Amino acid sequence: MAVPVQHYLVLSAILFAIGAVGVLVRRNVIVVFMAIELMLNAVNLAFVALARQRASMDGQVIVFFVMTVAAAEAAVGLAIILANFAQRRTLHADEISTLRG
Repeated sequence: MAVPVQHYLVLSAILFAIGAVGVLVRRNVIVVFMAIELMLNAVNLAFVALARQRASMDGQVIVFFVMTVAAAEAAVGLAIILANFAQRRTLHADEISTLRG
């Protein structure tokens, strides 16, 4: 018994909404960073679900590229966060207004 595509899309929408709320509400840059990653994974789930429904590999190819960009974003983003923390000793987004020293 197969799970309908609508269930995957609803789950994807819920995960994306949780990520969006996390970005808008939280002030800790690590939590905001994780919320952005959650949003990317929600979009990936939607791509894979729709690709399966259409019996196409296009969505899975796009997911591969999104995951590659997300990995690069994670590496660069964490490096910026760590460098900023070493300089300012804070992880609150309100206190980090610029990247200048």
